[in-house]
Amino acid sequence: MSPLTLASGALAAALVLAMWAVLTTAGSSTRQIRDNLGRGLTADVVVENGRGGSGLGFARRLTTPKGVARLDRLHSLAGRPAAWPLSRLLALKPLLAGAGLLFGLFLLSVSPGGRMLALVIVLTGVAYFVPDLLLYSRGIERQKAIGLELPDTLDQMMIAVEAGLGFESAMSRAGENGKGPLAEEILRTLQDMRVGMPRKEAYLALEERTNVPDLRAFTRSVIQADVYGISISTVLRTQANEMRLKRRMRAEEQAMKIPVKIVMPLMLLILPVLLIAIMGPVVLGAMELF
Repeated sequence: MSPLTLASGALAAALVLAMWAVLTTAGSSTRQIRDNLGRGLTADVVVENGRGGSGLGFARRLTTPKGVARLDRLHSLAGRPAAWPLSRLLALKPLLAGAGLLFGLFLLSVSPGGRMLALVIVLTGVAYFVPDLLLYSRGIERQKAIGLELPDTLDQMMIAVEAGLGFESAMSRAGENGKGPLAEEILRTLQDMRVGMPRKEAYLALEERTNVPDLRAFTRSVIQADVYGISISTVLRTQANEMRLKRRMRAEEQAMKIPVKIVMPLMLLILPVLLIAIMGPVVLGAMELF
């Protein structure tokens, strides 16, 4: 790698770090307070309230409303991590795109050409959507964790309900004793109901924040049980058995995919080595004879 390329990379990294320091140090305490108060609000409400200061306003002018809404949706599915506030992500997107463009222009100056120009465009676009990709990856991992924790959590709630506790008390016990994203979402749902949100709306908000099919089926069953007066212990027992069955079926499905996935590594890596080990001495012996 040429010194000019290394210098361009270092300059782009320094630009990103400098802008990041400016955005995070100016009014960090006030921004943290606003983030905590506005956590969970939609992107439009957050922008109208001015969360994030000048950095968010600058990013708001460079990001379309659909882009802000999409990023807010991904941020919600990722659990709204405190280390990645929406204002910081919105400010980081154009900075990453500018750093990618700067680095690409230096590469284009070193070796100009059509292919390098296309690489610059692709690099700039990928750099702009890096926060979206990170949030999407974290959201997928969080949804998988919730799906794995759901059957055991339903068992705990069923035992608590059959022992005499109310449904909300059982949810509170499961949320306080549990760990992970599902326990956090249960406690969040209970907090929503305690501040006055109707039970149905709290469950629907839980669906929107998680987007897990099994959890959505459970919340819909709870809503129907609440409307028609069905015993909640029966609903919990049925849902827990169904969730365990689905988890076992998914594990069996993944196990059945293993032979198919191992075919290509076996043909490309293992079989050639075996053929060389077996046929190598035979070929060498034949060469000595002839």
